[in-house]
Amino acid sequence: MSEEESRQQLEKEQNNNNHNNDAVESEPEFSENEQEEVNAEEELTEKGNAMFVHYKSVRKFKRLNNTIDIARLLELLDDYPDDEEEINCIHMKVNSIPNLGLERFKNLQTLCLRQNFIIDIEGLEPLIALKELDLYDNKISHMRGLNHLVQLENLDLSFNKIKHIKNIDKLVNLNNLYFVSNKISKIENLDTLVNVTNLELGANRIRVIENLDNLVNLTQLWLGKNKITKLENLGCLKNLRSLSIQSNRLTKIEGLEELHNLEELYLSHNAIEKIEGLENNLKLNTLDVANNMLTKIENLSHLPELEEFWANSNKFDNECYEQVEKEFKNTKTLATIYLEGNPMQLKNRATYRNKIKLALPQIRQIDAT
Repeated sequence: MSEEESRQQLEKEQNNNNHNNDAVESEPEFSENEQEEVNAEEELTEKGNAMFVHYKSVRKFKRLNNTIDIARLLELLDDYPDDEEEINCIHMKVNSIPNLGLERFKNLQTLCLRQNFIIDIEGLEPLIALKELDLYDNKISHMRGLNHLVQLENLDLSFNKIKHIKNIDKLVNLNNLYFVSNKISKIENLDTLVNVTNLELGANRIRVIENLDNLVNLTQLWLGKNKITKLENLGCLKNLRSLSIQSNRLTKIEGLEELHNLEELYLSHNAIEKIEGLENNLKLNTLDVANNMLTKIENLSHLPELEEFWANSNKFDNECYEQVEKEFKNTKTLATIYLEGNPMQLKNRATYRNKIKLALPQIRQIDAT
């Protein structure tokens, strides 16, 4: 065989080998269904790996965030000296009281943490000299971590998520106690707080006035915007001067016979049909019965110190002009009267004010002007 023939034979064998290799490579490793399963498994694996990496990143970020948060909170109080008596952290995104590092403020008397993100009351143990604590507008659901603050005089827990009053029985020096706009349905656990003079429970879910017998020094009681249907259980509050029970479900003025020192009574936005039950409340200087269902101005002539009578938006008609004069002509202290929004005003827009002035020459203010 010549050299040329040998070369051609070798190229032919190599081509045959390449063709065989291509055939092997083109032969599928898996069937179509098997390949889909393999692809799905690979995709799941990739997603799982990605999720794991993301999870680790989130945890790392949260740890870093918490570290930054603690550092930031500690820095909030950097400028306060150790002997500081008053600290204000209002609307500063505080979410943890312990992270503020309050233990160095041994002489602290006033702490204001309004409008923050606090969930738990904790970290206040070192503040034994604290007299005023303001936690207004946070996210607190449970009352705890307070009973050791025995010097506390003012406590504001308004605008939180509290359902039950509890764990403050040791705070016997309290004077002012605020629970406005929570989720409280029952007045309870206040028996030991005999020094409280001002109690605010407005905008809750209270249905019954109860458990106030021991609060003999109470001078102000605020119960507006609840679900109270009856004035009751107030007889022991001999020192009460101001009672607000607006926007409830009252239909009758009653239960005030023993409140001889009452000076201000706010009963607006109820369903009261008659002015009555004020025979013994001779110190009244302000009476608010606006937005009720009253039809007559009556049973008021015996109130010698009455200064303001708010009775707008009732059902007083034209005959009430005579009633106004009859009830108030001898009440020399009366300076302000609100009667707008009644038929007696709506039917006589042009002459209403003059009629009131003629009936009550001592009046200095009629309605808002």
